[in-house]
Amino acid sequence: MEEKLFDKFLFNFLASDAANAADIMEAGSGYVVPGIVSDKFNSVAEAAKKVKELKSVAKVVSIGLGGGGNTANWKKVLDIASASLPGHLNQPFETAAYAKGFLDGKNNSKQLVNALVQPTGEVGKVRLANSGNVLQVDEFIDIAVSLGIESIKMMPVKGTQHIDELIYLTKLAAKKGIRGVEPAGGIDAGNMKAIIEGVKDINIEFFMPHIFGSTIDKETGETIPAKVREIIRIVEGLS
Repeated sequence: MEEKLFDKFLFNFLASDAANAADIMEAGSGYVVPGIVSDKFNSVAEAAKKVKELKSVAKVVSIGLGGGGNTANWKKVLDIASASLPGHLNQPFETAAYAKGFLDGKNNSKQLVNALVQPTGEVGKVRLANSGNVLQVDEFIDIAVSLGIESIKMMPVKGTQHIDELIYLTKLAAKKGIRGVEPAGGIDAGNMKAIIEGVKDINIEFFMPHIFGSTIDKETGETIPAKVREIIRIVEGLS
């Protein structure tokens, strides 16, 4: 992954094109992973072309499921990744290990695949996004590690509504050797401080919030560099 703020934090924002990606990466002092979401494209080829465009300015691009974490888009994301080798892609837990094995085997390249789970409202438990099954976090992470999963995405965290669950997940993930945790859903400049403070002392390789709606210009569809800069400055101020 890219260079990290405080050797831990990265930030995922959507980018409409290469120019927007370059602008938000500059605004984010290089701690930004630009991305797309699969449901905004009519075809795999169109999305793969956009990923390759973004990769002209970024080493790593993220492909999201879209539709608020719609697990039905897992295969489309995998097909886009196979055609474009973005470096990072989102998958429900149930398909994450398959996706990583498929990409590593077919393309002889390392792609970081996260595994999406949902909060349950109860610390110590997570819900699998596709099947709806509820597991103890401890048990879930043991399974994830055994499958070679490197990063866990928790969505929707609804800002700070599920922050205690997120912190608990991150602590156990770090303890058991998961490389990263990626929260998403309702994260913005207003709650970023609380989220980062909750995990800043946890020794995990990377923690990457996904910040979409609050930073996007509704008319142009571009992520607003000033909004990105505001979030980075909030986190920088926590040193």
